[in-house]
Amino acid sequence: MDNRLPPRPPEPRPRRRDRHGRGMRGPVAPPQVPLAVSRAEAFIDLVHDSVDRLERRWPQLSDVDFIVREVPPPVSADPDGASPWEAGTVPLGRLVTAKGGRNARIVIYRRPVEIRTKSRDERALLVHEVVVEQVAELLGLAPESVDPRYGQD
Repeated sequence: MDNRLPPRPPEPRPRRRDRHGRGMRGPVAPPQVPLAVSRAEAFIDLVHDSVDRLERRWPQLSDVDFIVREVPPPVSADPDGASPWEAGTVPLGRLVTAKGGRNARIVIYRRPVEIRTKSRDERALLVHEVVVEQVAELLGLAPESVDPRYGQD
């Protein structure tokens, strides 16, 4: 009887082609193509574009934190029975003033904005309007003075 082990099989070679000889499949789209960008990332890009546009005119906005959240936090009714959200509308953005060494924050809510728009262009306009309105509230100005093109599109 032979007690020898069978020879070790050679290391498998890495596959360079699939079985049909066409090469291995790669990603559906390269990272720089818009297909590879999620809706959340595209929304964040819209907010950044709007903020960059406003920071050129209002340099003090560099001290403001702009945050994107999915949805606004749930609210409870006031003791008087009135809802903090007027007439059942969901807020699109919110200003949190600076306190205790924290920068002022402007929060934009992604899902309510997306629900109210049908196309990317409409979404970009609405995001910019919400950002302008919140910046105007922060600066104590009218939205038209923050961005002269506000409401014209």
